Amino acid sequence: MPSIEDPRNARSRRTRHALLVATRELIEQDGLPALTMTSAAERAGVSRRAAYLHFGSRNELIIALYRHLGETERLGESLQAVWDAPDAVSALTEWAAHIARAHPRILSVSRAVETARHDDPGAAAMWQFTMDNWLRGCTRLAEWLERDGVLHPAWTVDAARDMIWSLMSWDLLERLTIDRTWTTDEFAGRYSALLTATFVDPSRRL
Repeated sequence: MPSIEDPRNARSRRTRHALLVATRELIEQDGLPALTMTSAAERAGVSRRAAYLHFGSRNELIIALYRHLGETERLGESLQAVWDAPDAVSALTEWAAHIARAHPRILSVSRAVETARHDDPGAAAMWQFTMDNWLRGCTRLAEWLERDGVLHPAWTVDAARDMIWSLMSWDLLERLTIDRTWTTDEFAGRYSALLTATFVDPSRRL
């Protein structure tokens, strides 16, 4: 039999979800300055008290949005395809495909966070959390290339990690897919070609 707590838990989940959806909409439409606990609660159709029951602060709400985006946009599933690749060179190609298919989904929120990060503690925390995750992925890729013996001799693992990380720039994605109207497939293919030409030893390319 369902517990008497189940309806309450279901309402709680709905409230939390509504607040996260509202937070995303506010940031996408009006930027980080528009986001307050009150504005999120009003947009979600819940009380300010309910917002604070779920998220202790605005910063906590922003960090929760990062995890929410990962779940709703299936970013983890997209990234897992990289680590499931049979070898480092294939992983590099899949990395390009992951960025091409996943990052456009969160571009507007990420750009808003990037713009606000120097003045907004919540944005700064979300930005740092994102960059730390990026660096871990780039380190794993660079170490895999080195372990497979295919890392271009011009690069150390640390230098390759840093350059792969820098090429994840939101500017690069926005300029090519929006300003220059590249399709997802065009971006993925050309980005993959760039990564392969830059980081894979020519003598080890197929």
